[in-house]
Amino acid sequence: MAHDERRLEVLRAIVQDFVSTNDPVGSKALAERHDLGVSPATIRNDMAVLEEQGYITQPHTSAGRVPTDKGYRLFVDRLSAVKPLSAAERRAIERFLDGAVDLHDVLGRTVRLLAQLTRQVAVVQYPALSRSAVRHLEVVQVAVGRLLLVLITDTGRVEQRVVDCPPDVDATAVPELRALLNAAFAGVKLAEAGDKVPVLLETAPLHLRGLVAAVSATLVETLVEPSEDRLVIGGTANLARGGGTDFSGTLRPLLEALEEQVVVLRLMSEVDAGTVLVRIGEENAHEALTGASLVTVGYGSGDRALGGLGVVGPTRMDYPGNMAAVRAVARYVGHLLAES
Repeated sequence: MAHDERRLEVLRAIVQDFVSTNDPVGSKALAERHDLGVSPATIRNDMAVLEEQGYITQPHTSAGRVPTDKGYRLFVDRLSAVKPLSAAERRAIERFLDGAVDLHDVLGRTVRLLAQLTRQVAVVQYPALSRSAVRHLEVVQVAVGRLLLVLITDTGRVEQRVVDCPPDVDATAVPELRALLNAAFAGVKLAEAGDKVPVLLETAPLHLRGLVAAVSATLVETLVEPSEDRLVIGGTANLARGGGTDFSGTLRPLLEALEEQVVVLRLMSEVDAGTVLVRIGEENAHEALTGASLVTVGYGSGDRALGGLGVVGPTRMDYPGNMAAVRAVARYVGHLLAES
């Protein structure tokens, strides 16, 4: 058992040194830089065992070793604690995000902040409409025979649809329709709202049923078939830091996966509020991501994740620091949206 703990300490030291220097790590350097309490010969033996077990490997003919995906995974899984951000870093997060004026501004600031804190690519998912509730439905007559239907969710997301309606709509009917829709849908989860549309058609006052029928299809489209989720991405230039040597081959597949968003959105759908997920190298099923690591977490209020955010970068990354930054930013974004 003592041998296992010591080898884990050796692995931790190898990961820390390799992340810091990007140079393969040898036993002599480990003995000099870290107080491991054993001789370089013992460290060499421990490294031989770690290599045999697949946690480290020897690149080319170098005398040093580098962590494998399996080694990074053990390192992350055995972190005793994610190091907290400093008071200065926390204040920087608050100052940077406090000035945001709306949801788009919050998310735009968030990716810039994450990219700066971690020096990785930052990704933030717009709050998924399927996880949101209706805050307000606005109805405005914009022209003869045309209404604008605006859905505002409790996460600050806004969806707009234009609706054709009878040209002879009474001016007083529009505010009545607005009041009727909000009485029926305000506070209702979007996942449950679709079932209420047929009931509303049957129970609406007779003089409003024609107008309700006119907006019902658009209402279903807005509530039940929300627009495609999307990401805000920032800091892609960080991938090329150091000439892109952290990635084998070309960066093009990874950049295309980020641009298309579908793959990353699928991964974001698995996040939980407050739980940081780390996917390392080959753990990412999509080929374009097998040379990268993703650190993601859900943001929201309480245990309810409204969306996900995180960073994408090489497997040689500062996992404790990135996990701390992602978690701290997610908590603050959740608080902001809960207060909005």
